[in-house]
Amino acid sequence: MKPTIDMTVSPYDRGSVPQPSPSLIQLRYRRPDRWVPSRFNARTVGEDGRLLLWNTLSGAVNSFEARETARVLARLSPQGLSAPLDRAAEYLAKRGYLVRDDVDQVDVFRYRYAQQQWRSDALQLILLASEDCNFRCVYCYEKFERGTMTPETRQGVRNLLLQRAPQLKELRVSWFGGEPLYGWEAIEELEPVFNRVAAERSIPFSQQMTTNGYLLTEERATKLLEWGCRNYQITVDGLPAEHDCKRVGRDGSPTYQVIMDNLRSLRDRRDEKFRVDLRVNFDRDNFPMLGPFLESLSGDFAGDRRFSMRFRAVGKWGGSRDAELSTCGVDAKSYQRQLQAQARELDLHQDGGVHSMAAPGAQVCYAARPFNFIVGATGTLMKCTIALYDLPENVVGQLHPDGTLELQDEHMRRWVNPHWETDSLCKSCYVLPGCQGAACPLTRIQHGYRTCAGVKANLKHEMRHTLRTTGASPSPAVAAPGEAMEPVLAGV
Repeated sequence: MKPTIDMTVSPYDRGSVPQPSPSLIQLRYRRPDRWVPSRFNARTVGEDGRLLLWNTLSGAVNSFEARETARVLARLSPQGLSAPLDRAAEYLAKRGYLVRDDVDQVDVFRYRYAQQQWRSDALQLILLASEDCNFRCVYCYEKFERGTMTPETRQGVRNLLLQRAPQLKELRVSWFGGEPLYGWEAIEELEPVFNRVAAERSIPFSQQMTTNGYLLTEERATKLLEWGCRNYQITVDGLPAEHDCKRVGRDGSPTYQVIMDNLRSLRDRRDEKFRVDLRVNFDRDNFPMLGPFLESLSGDFAGDRRFSMRFRAVGKWGGSRDAELSTCGVDAKSYQRQLQAQARELDLHQDGGVHSMAAPGAQVCYAARPFNFIVGATGTLMKCTIALYDLPENVVGQLHPDGTLELQDEHMRRWVNPHWETDSLCKSCYVLPGCQGAACPLTRIQHGYRTCAGVKANLKHEMRHTLRTTGASPSPAVAAPGEAMEPVLAGV
């Protein structure tokens, strides 16, 4: 008689599990695991024989003493290694320098890129507190056609934040302009809102301000630091004779002394944690006089890691006086390296090197992220702080007082779509995880070609700069990956 089967209860739940029928086990040969160097490795050997490795997909950066170099390079041979790996090779595999040879590394990158790019839990706002400025710098590209951010736009920013807050795991605010401190009224209204909502929802909140420093008085600096705004970019273009003819007040007045007084006031806050990127814009006119200027800065800021030098060549950025500018052309990189070397000798702190840009995505332009918006004084939504209103595609929508983002999909996609997918050179590049084909989406839109990340063009210089400024790991076990820096907006 055929046994009765209870159709209402699983036999597993009754403790009576029928034995499976015998099956034929087919024995198949499986080759041992093989490990090969990652296609996203970059490396260099310094003058002292030390080896520096950087994997752009994992973000790992490691330096090794000269006596270890040959041993490490042997394990990174193109011929690969068979399992089991020894201890040194296991470490290299853990850091991403060695990968299994059957892994599609571009596909791994594709997955990680999607996680970074299509986030719904991040909001990054570049707020033009004022679109006007109290300076009239000779190389500036802005038009100064609007003043302080309107009450309706401030209401829209506030409501946008309140609507998005329950989903946010990252909130980043960058104050920009014009001169943001010209729009102090907007800053004073919105800063407490950002801090309150971030605290109530436990949202990680970071801030940055690009300011000329003229209005960064002790009173305002105190308030900004209390609100947690601790990262600044402030430009000084030399001693008074050079600076005051380039970064002139809108009334024609000199500006150097006021800026330096404000910087020294910040310096004297010994118990405060903050960071100031001291930007120096150089051209053929002021470059010969920057040596004495750096010596002067050394008297104020040598050894103080809160102040970091940043040298940038003046460019023709679209301003009304572009034809008059004495730009450096092909000599720009040479001049920049000379200034970096002088600053290093004077103990003026500098960021740079691979470790400061090693994290995946650290070299992606903010404009390429779908969760990053410039909010103009009247609520216009834009992507690039250089193009602003001048490029129609840069205007991607409008922020309404109720917090609604009205976006133009056709314009948005030009900035945020993964252009690297259709660019064969990007796909084959070892720096792809760093810039993701979006080091400057503006050039793709305007001219139809890519701009590679600066680190790629100067990789050997940046890697050797890293070796000069960091010691080798005393043992592989204590080495750590690079961390992404706070972004600094394109500004002057």
